[in-house]
Amino acid sequence: MIVGQDHQTLALLLFSAFVAATLAITTWVSRNRHGSAEEFYTGGRLFSPMENGFAIAGDYMSAASFLGISGLIALFGYDGMLYSVGFLVAWLVVLLLVAELVRNCGKFTLADVVAARMSERPVRIAAGTSSVTVSVLYLVAQMVGAGSLVALLLGGTSGAARDWTVIGVGALMVVYVSLGGMRATTWIQIVKAVLLMAGTITLTVLVLLRFHGDINLLLNSAAEHSGHGREFLAPGLKYGGDWTARLDFISLGLALVLGTAGLPHILSRFYTVPTARAARRSVIWSIGLIGGFYLMTIVLGFGAAAVVGTEQVKASNPAGNTAVALLAYDLGGGAGSTGGTVLFAVVAAVAFATILAVVAGITLASSASVAHDLYASLRRRHAKQRSEVAVARVAAVGIGAVAIALGLLARDLNVAFLVGLAFAVAASANLPVLLYSLFWRNFTTRGAVWSVYGGLVPALILVLVSPVVSGSPESLFPDVDFQFFPLQNPGLLSIPLGFLAGWLGTVTSQEAPDEAKHAEAEVRALTGAGAV
Repeated sequence: MIVGQDHQTLALLLFSAFVAATLAITTWVSRNRHGSAEEFYTGGRLFSPMENGFAIAGDYMSAASFLGISGLIALFGYDGMLYSVGFLVAWLVVLLLVAELVRNCGKFTLADVVAARMSERPVRIAAGTSSVTVSVLYLVAQMVGAGSLVALLLGGTSGAARDWTVIGVGALMVVYVSLGGMRATTWIQIVKAVLLMAGTITLTVLVLLRFHGDINLLLNSAAEHSGHGREFLAPGLKYGGDWTARLDFISLGLALVLGTAGLPHILSRFYTVPTARAARRSVIWSIGLIGGFYLMTIVLGFGAAAVVGTEQVKASNPAGNTAVALLAYDLGGGAGSTGGTVLFAVVAAVAFATILAVVAGITLASSASVAHDLYASLRRRHAKQRSEVAVARVAAVGIGAVAIALGLLARDLNVAFLVGLAFAVAASANLPVLLYSLFWRNFTTRGAVWSVYGGLVPALILVLVSPVVSGSPESLFPDVDFQFFPLQNPGLLSIPLGFLAGWLGTVTSQEAPDEAKHAEAEVRALTGAGAV
C-alpha cells in the first residue's frame, strides 16, 4: 500500500469527480439526438479540425502509452523507448498514406473504403470481422491498465480490486457509447486530451526541476538506480539477448509503425469532420499533441527509474504499469504527504480518463463494424436504418462483456505489450487490404478477402502458439506448454503474409478488375468529389 489511509478519501473524491463529470457530458450531449446512423457513428460530421485533432490525440494516446511505455522505460531503459519512437513514427504513416484518402472514400468504417469498388458482402464480412478482432485485443490492454491503476489508487494491488475495476470500466464504456454515440465519445476524448497533456507536462517539468534541467544527470541517476548500470542506457537489455529477442524487436517495430493506419477507431475519426481538408488539418493538430506527449513519456520513464528506482517499480507491478503513479507520488512529497497524495490522485484520475476515452472510442468503432458491416451485410433487405443503430448499441454491450472477460484473464501482462499485439493484427489484416484498395488498380474482391483473412488468421494462430499464451512463467497459462513460435509479436511473419495473400488472391482471381469503379474511386480519393 502506498497511499495513506487518511489521504485515500481525497484521492477517491478526485477520481469520482471525474467519473461524474464524464457522465454529465454524456447526458448533456445525448439531448436532442435524432437517432440516425450518421449521428451515432460520426457525430453528424460537425466537429472542427482543432476539435477533431484533440479527439484523435485523445483516442491515440492510450493507457498503454501513459502507463505502459513509461513503465517499460523504467524497467528496461533504452529498449523501452522503442514504443515511444514507434508510436510517433506510426503517426506519420497515417498522415502520408491514409488520412485524406480514407476520408474521401469511406462513410463510417474501414469496410466502406475497401468495398467502394468490390463485391460488398464478402468484403464487409471480412473487414468487419477483422476490425472487431483488433478492437477487442486493444480493449483488453486498456482494461488491464485500468485494473492496475485503480487498484493502486484504492490502496492495494489485490486481484479482487483489479477485477472490480475492470468490470466498472466496462460498464461505464457501455453507458458512454450506448447513450452518447460518437458525439459524447468525442467530447470525452477532447477533455481527456487536455487533462492528459496538462498532467504529463506537469510531471515532466517536476522531473526536470528535480534534476535541475540536466538531462545527463537524469540519465546517469536512472542508470544508477536501475540496478543495471550503464547497460540501462544501451540497446539490448530486453531485446538483445539472442537472435529470438532481436527478431522480436524488429517484429514489434514493424507492428507499431504499420499498425496505426489499420486501427479501426483511428480510421473512424476521419469521418467526424465535414471535408477531407478538415481531416488533413485534424491530423496536423494531432501530430503536435502526440509528438510532444511521446517525447515526454521518455522523460517520465527515466524519471521513474531515477526517482523511484527500478526495483520498487517492479515490486509494485511486475509489468511496470504503475511507474508513473509512483513517480507522481514521490514528486509530490512521498509517503504520508498531502502533496504526494494530491498529485498521485490527479495523475490517477487523468490516466483513468485516458482509459475511458480510448475504450469508448474503440467500443464505438467495433460496434459500428458489427452493425454497419456484419449485420447490414446479413440482414434482410428493406430493414429500417434505425435498427442498425439499435444493433450497434447491443453490440457495444456484447463487446464490453467480451473485453471484460479477456481483461480479467490477462490482468498480469504489460499493457504496452498487449497493445503491440493489437497493432500487429491491425498491420497484418487491415493495412494490406487498405493500401491495395487505395493504390492497386487490379485489386479484386478475392484479393481483398484473402488479404484480410491471410493476415488475421496467421497473426492469431502465431499468438496462440507463442510464449505469450504458454510455455513461460510470464505466459497467460504458465502451467502448460504448447508454444512452437518463438516470438512474442507475430508481425514479422503475419504482415508479409497479409500482403502476400492479397496479391495471390488477386492474380489467381477470374474476376476482371472493374476499371470504371476504380477510376471513380481514384477521383473520389484524390479530389473528394462525391464524398459524403
